[in-house]
Amino acid sequence: LLAQQHFSNFSDRFADWPVRIELLSRFRTGKQLDTTLQDLADGKVDIVIGTHKLLQRDIRFKQLGLVIVDEEQRFGVRQKERLKQLRAEVDLLTLTATPIPRTLNMAMSGIRDLSIIATPPARRMAIKTLISQWDAALLREALQREIQRGGQAFFLHNEVRSIDRTAREVAKLAPNARIGVAHGQMARGELEKVMLDFYRQRLNVLVCTTIIENGIDIPTANTIIVNRADKFGLAQLHQLRGRVGRSHHRAYAYLVVPDKRSMTRDAHKRLEAIASLEELGAGFTLATHDLEIRGAGELLGEEQSGEIQSVGFSLYSELLNRAVAAMRNGEEVDLEGSLHQETEIELHESALIPEDWLADVHTRLTLYKRIASAPDKSALRDLQVEMIDRFGLLPPQTKHLFEVAELRQKARAIGVSRIDFGTTAGRIEFAEDTRANPAALLEMIQQHPFDYKMKGPNKLLLTFDVDEVGERIRISHEILDKLTP
Repeated sequence: LLAQQHFSNFSDRFADWPVRIELLSRFRTGKQLDTTLQDLADGKVDIVIGTHKLLQRDIRFKQLGLVIVDEEQRFGVRQKERLKQLRAEVDLLTLTATPIPRTLNMAMSGIRDLSIIATPPARRMAIKTLISQWDAALLREALQREIQRGGQAFFLHNEVRSIDRTAREVAKLAPNARIGVAHGQMARGELEKVMLDFYRQRLNVLVCTTIIENGIDIPTANTIIVNRADKFGLAQLHQLRGRVGRSHHRAYAYLVVPDKRSMTRDAHKRLEAIASLEELGAGFTLATHDLEIRGAGELLGEEQSGEIQSVGFSLYSELLNRAVAAMRNGEEVDLEGSLHQETEIELHESALIPEDWLADVHTRLTLYKRIASAPDKSALRDLQVEMIDRFGLLPPQTKHLFEVAELRQKARAIGVSRIDFGTTAGRIEFAEDTRANPAALLEMIQQHPFDYKMKGPNKLLLTFDVDEVGERIRISHEILDKLTP
């Protein structure tokens, strides 16, 4: 149905251009399909619009340059890989209101580029969402109101075997309605006729399955009732809700659910998320909720969702970011090196965010994480400005925390694993893969033999009497600057 709709739109848009557009779907006859496939192979077709049929092995393209996947959440991993195999240099653009967790995670990690269209069409209104158990009076009122204002309604019942019985129940709720039934097991011609009748407003209530989920654009349909909404995924519910409210009229979505005790915990979470996010363009936010509920999935495997507790999301994200950065710089991904212990800095002075300065523990933990994750000196400076703006002048301990973080960045860059510097002595330990300049290190020891001494192959001893922590920080920076290649 969506392919047919796209075909009509493309044909209209390119009517004045010398572009040949063809359609591959079950609404085409066998002869039409054979002709289109042959012309595709010969390069006579410029744009082909189709269903999953485009992924079949017997389809050949003369010079495929661009693949656009609409409703990306309806395609599995194998199908997406098949798209890439069609031609090595193919450009791939995927469109979706609700990306699956695996795709969203890849986009947020920087593996794929992500663009968000958050501006709704002019005069478009948000869809009012109501969650209720089966209430004949409420549903009757919903259907009658839509019919009386000259609109149309979807009644979604996702079981083909009982859909006719449901249609009879809907007829009792709205006796004056012109009702049609649509599902995927209908004959091609019959389904096409029902959808065409609904599109042309000969029918005003369509009892259907999720066949209407993807992209169907009927501006006069502004009420949808979803029976047993607890059985649908979060992305599905958002897509179904998006079938209404496609004009300037207020639209309504009724999610009919059973008794709360018979629903799963995840179903509760999904329904709470869909009800709380009614504003336009909420699909991306809902997809992030879906990512939290279902897990991020496998980047290199076929699972589109999965558990992540075994690794921990913070460590997983950090490893992934390092791997992406290495690949973009043309470097080899070092998974072993990524797991090395973080650089330790001990200057024997308090470095923290005091509880009496910032009472909220969650905010403190978030800020600690942001300080530790800051990539450079500029990011630390921006974070300092933000904290001063939000909470006031920084106390001495927090200033010291930022100084330690800056020192850690510099030490990490040259492969220093630990700096321990007290009032009378200190030591600097080097990692096995350190990038410190050995010539500069040798020169320091030769010029100041009483201040610097090597102990073993990877430990530099410091013998300074320094009471002020600020002076210890200055000396540490000075040493690291000298050792930086």
